Amino acid sequence: MIRLAETQLPTRWGTFRMIAYANEPEEMPHLALVSGHPGAGAPVLVRVHSECMTGDVFGSLRCDCGEQLAEAMRRIAAEGGVLIYLRQEGRGIGLVNKIRAYTLQDRGLDTVDANLELGFEADMRSFDMAVDILRDLGVHEVRLMTNNPDKIAAFEDGPVVLAERVPIEISPRDENQFYLATKQRVMGHYLQLPWQEPHAPER
Repeated sequence: MIRLAETQLPTRWGTFRMIAYANEPEEMPHLALVSGHPGAGAPVLVRVHSECMTGDVFGSLRCDCGEQLAEAMRRIAAEGGVLIYLRQEGRGIGLVNKIRAYTLQDRGLDTVDANLELGFEADMRSFDMAVDILRDLGVHEVRLMTNNPDKIAAFEDGPVVLAERVPIEISPRDENQFYLATKQRVMGHYLQLPWQEPHAPER
């Protein structure tokens, strides 16, 4: 893993130090947005966020990704910490296949079954790069903002210690109820949802 570039990034939440990382210079870089001086003492507030162009850029309401990203940046800017932005769109299947999965979801499949129908695993992501980036930044202990048990598992018995899980729940919308319920029921995410087993949305 190498650092490709670094700069200051002013945002509406505050100014971050933005660092691009990759294993090879021609790869799509992962990004670290750093606020304050993490790694000096107390466990560092960290969000490991996988790219979601539809939610992060275009404001899609099919998921809660864009709202989670905004909330994480707000908290990290206020408290100090690190946001790691991993380029693994669609739980690792890429943008085009994610769009194909959306079409299957429009026909009633949930997010997991749509990925399986396309011939992929339910979640193709790896979070090892996030751990490597944190080590490079000198972070040894984290307070991880996540509801995802797979992200917690990525820190088990590793060089970066998980001191605490910090919930990051976004108020659900009509458009993402089925998506969030699938996360909770099938993928084991730690979510407190105000409904029971919603059905696939009518299209």
